[in-house]
Amino acid sequence: MWSPSFAWTEPDAVAAAAAELDALGYGALWLGAAAADLALPEQVLAASSRLAVATGIVNVWTTEPAPLAAAYHRLDAAYPDRFLLGLGISHARVVAGLGREYTRPLAHLGQFLDGLDGADTPVPAQARVLAALRPRALELSARRARGAHPYLVTPEYTVAARAALGDGVLLAPDQKVVLATDPGDARALARSNLQYYLTMPNYVANLQTLGFDADDVAGSGSDRLVDALYAWGTPAQAAQRVRDHLDAGADHVAVQVISADVDLAARTGRPTVEQWRALAAELL
Repeated sequence: MWSPSFAWTEPDAVAAAAAELDALGYGALWLGAAAADLALPEQVLAASSRLAVATGIVNVWTTEPAPLAAAYHRLDAAYPDRFLLGLGISHARVVAGLGREYTRPLAHLGQFLDGLDGADTPVPAQARVLAALRPRALELSARRARGAHPYLVTPEYTVAARAALGDGVLLAPDQKVVLATDPGDARALARSNLQYYLTMPNYVANLQTLGFDADDVAGSGSDRLVDALYAWGTPAQAAQRVRDHLDAGADHVAVQVISADVDLAARTGRPTVEQWRALAAELL
């Protein structure tokens, strides 16, 4: 499962949701955002017994390599082989809000990886994954990390990403799911999530390389774009889209349930535990 809402949920609810995911049998939880102190993934790990936790992502503009490396080793020592450090370069608008200039982002990421390699106790390349979409970022993921975590993509993208990465490199795309069977309701809920991402040039440019045109990516997205990015319908239909990614070459799929109760822009709403229960019978 991939969830943004743990980042703003009170500790007791975080612990309860993590324990439920663990009990349901899910293999991993991707945290949509995590601070550099890694306190949130540590809390999730403490509340579960076998669940792996990955950050999707730690923004490399918000920290320095040395303290992040120290935080990684704190978690790895306490919870061996259960934590994967996901890193990314975020987006120009987000970075500008931090008072930083978004220049040469991929070069900045490479320098950050240099810092992790040069820390007092380095973070191994196999312990980190990079948010990557375009060819140069995928190449960096294959060369300097365990692999790539592409976001807002289709199974057709996964085919191309696997070819670019080659064999033996982790490919873990996200897949958004809307558990609604009425087309109007499902697409409306999907658009409430998608419109946030269509304001970000990184995502729009990648979608256009996949064959979506200016009309598809305008506003809150065309029906064609929504249907390609969001697996809406029954749990069985959602599971089929996950299998499509696996058949296309993914090693692992991070499933994000889109719920009317979660507002990404406003950072409100609790983890979607009820929907995770509904999906478990089909996914696990």
